[in-house]
Amino acid sequence: MSRLRVLVTGATGYIGGRLAPRLLAAGHDVRVMVRSPEKLRDIPWARQVEIVRGDLTDPESLASATEDMDVVYFLVHSMGGSEEFVEAERRGASNMAAAAKASGVGRIVYLGGLHPEDTDLSPHMRSRAQVGRILMDSGVPTMVLQAGVVIGSGSASFEMIRHLTNRLPVMTTPKWVNNRIQPIAVRDVLYYLVAAATAPLPHSRTFDIGGPDVLTYGDMMKVYAEVADLRRRRVLVLPVLTPRLAGLWIGLVTPIPSSLGRALIESLHNDAVVTDHDIDDVIPPPEEGLTPYRRAVQLALRRMKNGEVETNWANASPVGAPSDPLPSDPDWAGEVVYTDERSAGCDADADTLWRVLESIGGENGWYSFPLAWVIRGWLDRLVGGVGLTRGRRDARRLNTGDPLDFWRVEEIDRGRLLRLRAEMRTPGGAWLEWRVVPDGPYRSRLEQRAIFFPKGIAGRLYWYSILPFHGVIFKGMLANITGAAAREYAAAE
Repeated sequence: MSRLRVLVTGATGYIGGRLAPRLLAAGHDVRVMVRSPEKLRDIPWARQVEIVRGDLTDPESLASATEDMDVVYFLVHSMGGSEEFVEAERRGASNMAAAAKASGVGRIVYLGGLHPEDTDLSPHMRSRAQVGRILMDSGVPTMVLQAGVVIGSGSASFEMIRHLTNRLPVMTTPKWVNNRIQPIAVRDVLYYLVAAATAPLPHSRTFDIGGPDVLTYGDMMKVYAEVADLRRRRVLVLPVLTPRLAGLWIGLVTPIPSSLGRALIESLHNDAVVTDHDIDDVIPPPEEGLTPYRRAVQLALRRMKNGEVETNWANASPVGAPSDPLPSDPDWAGEVVYTDERSAGCDADADTLWRVLESIGGENGWYSFPLAWVIRGWLDRLVGGVGLTRGRRDARRLNTGDPLDFWRVEEIDRGRLLRLRAEMRTPGGAWLEWRVVPDGPYRSRLEQRAIFFPKGIAGRLYWYSILPFHGVIFKGMLANITGAAAREYAAAE
């Protein structure tokens, strides 16, 4: 395979974050374009790539990012939220197409959605198809790979299947549960994407890719139940269950936000089956063959059990975060800010205290008043927020940009500082941060600060309404973290 200069957009996302190291392993020179380079700070492969700051709405940044590139991977998607996402995706694709053409890029590779031709598609699937057409019409040779449901640890599609099947012995579903789907393992998607850099491409066109199995969505949930050693799940089809209602239900039962759940459901409204196999002529299947669905589920569950999830669907930040102002930014000067600051000594060294602190959240809990956190999570889900169900990517280690329940790791100076930004629905900006300070050879101190920038009167009322709970939640959190560290330290002595 020849050595190419490759640009990966969406490198902090689910697919892009896995593709970049595999392109490196294939011998290519990799540049990644991200809006927030700090999110790659703790990623091991980031030291081996060139990182540039860029935004699809900024043509100048795209001109710099695409300069001297042989191949551009366009892996930026807007799966939910804004009603203007179709126009945003069209504009972003047009800007990238123009930049790639002007920079003399040799090839564009785009991962789109598998869908039948001449059929009324959902808004998200229509947008995917539109982006593919814009790139193919750019004048730059473009390979569009069209995949259906992607199965892998941390993928949104797999997480929806996993949580629905785990939590509901009897599931009520829309009639799309009986549509035919050809899922594909994430390892096979990555195989095709890496090979797409050098595969023969006489002219721009689309290629369908899929795994070896054609199933219904109901079959996929039943197979998952068998692999996960669950009792047989029953599926009840309700023709009156609209995508909107189903999206709200998914938002309550799974960690997938309602807007994303609705987008995923709408994409399943039609059959998603490979209709041509021309991809075999330009990229032969992997030597070991494509991964069967059952095997893909087994691999995903194993990686989750072993804490080996490279990326997950929640890696992508909501629009505006984490580039919004930080508490220390000058733009906040003169604004109202509320804080709750506490500190406590700990009968453990700083390393032990940090290990306990870094394990906070997810299945490990928040070290104070669990019922209050659960209630706050459910309230957030009811108003369309992410709630507590996103959990952690890794049970022990956090990286900048990691989702952590309804927070996101915004800053981590390992061993010293951990700052979380709230992604729950609040009338203002909220942060929670800790600093670990050594206090002698066998002691340390934990400094804890909750920060809230209210937005209007609603923000001020919100702060004062929860103020009575701070003494219980924040005081208990501080005491329990330092107590857990002291016990761990004493047990190790």
